[in-house]
Amino acid sequence: QVQLVESGGGLVQPGGSLRLSCAASGSIFKSLRMAWYRQAPGKERDLVATITQGGSTYYADAMKGRFTISRDNAKNTVYLQMNSLQPEDTAVYYCNARPPMVRYWGQGSQVTVSS
Repeated sequence: QVQLVESGGGLVQPGGSLRLSCAASGSIFKSLRMAWYRQAPGKERDLVATITQGGSTYYADAMKGRFTISRDNAKNTVYLQMNSLQPEDTAVYYCNARPPMVRYWGQGSQVTVSS
């Protein structure tokens, strides 16, 4: 069983940066391809970025060049560094496996980009 806890969100001005963390419990973390997702108000949950067990990454087009996903298997943690944030990045951000497992969804971390 894996439990995922997201943290690091908050209120930031346009152009600012935030770093999200996702702490995972459970020994199978190292064997999972992980991802960040986000859900804006009134919209579906979308894929933001993925990272394989070996560290290969993928980004949705809107995040390329601005977001960086990384992982530390020794700490069972996945990170999302977000730069040049814009109001349209406002959403609740979640981590999960890729493909996502229903039982792994956590509470998410709210990111609000506003002046």
